[in-house]
Amino acid sequence: MPEQSKPDFGFRISKPFPIIDVIIPAYNEENSVGKVVGDIPVFVRHVIVVNNNSNDQTRLVAEKAGAIVLDEMQKGYGKACLKGISYLESLEKRPDLVVFLDADYSDYPEEMTAVIRPILEEDFDMVIGSRARGNREKGSMTIPQVFGNWLATSLMKSIYKTDYSDLGPFRAIKWSKLCEIQMEDQDFGWTIEMQIKAAKKNLRTTEVPVNYKKRIGVSKVSGTVKGTFMAGYKILWTIWKYK
Repeated sequence: MPEQSKPDFGFRISKPFPIIDVIIPAYNEENSVGKVVGDIPVFVRHVIVVNNNSNDQTRLVAEKAGAIVLDEMQKGYGKACLKGISYLESLEKRPDLVVFLDADYSDYPEEMTAVIRPILEEDFDMVIGSRARGNREKGSMTIPQVFGNWLATSLMKSIYKTDYSDLGPFRAIKWSKLCEIQMEDQDFGWTIEMQIKAAKKNLRTTEVPVNYKKRIGVSKVSGTVKGTFMAGYKILWTIWKYK
């Protein structure tokens, strides 16, 4: 993505303009990943699409849209995110902030300004884009997804004294704090691991409402009974693992 010397965030910040990179894990998202990359604000330095062993044209479409594409042959949402982090670690100039975003076009990438705003204006460490607090298009989340989010956030509130309303994948975190929490999960537990570790490290976290629409294509997780069960099991296991 092209860099700007003075990006326009739409609000004032007192610190120097930060370097912002985006990591997008993608598995068989040829019909959507180009739209996601194309809608990312121009103030982002690098858009990293991690092609997670896709057997379609995800890599080609992402490259044509202007993304840096990495290949991760071992399937796993967290595995793909870790690949993106490893790439950023290898850069001479690392980012100040990292934004994570899905490749299915269910989020609105242009809302990134709202997601990073609490970090830039109020010095929060991490921001979760909450679908529960935003407007969800009818049918954009399945009943098991809605229930699973409620259960997971309720358990975290009880055990870790958090105030999360969602495990939304659209999120931003300071690079220094991302390194500090040392992410490990390689699949479905990625998002909740980050939120639990942030709580245990006493990071300053908050949520902002984000809108959510029906994804393009069929979800590899909530679109199947096996995927839904496995994701639910891993999320619950992760909650107890870090207790």
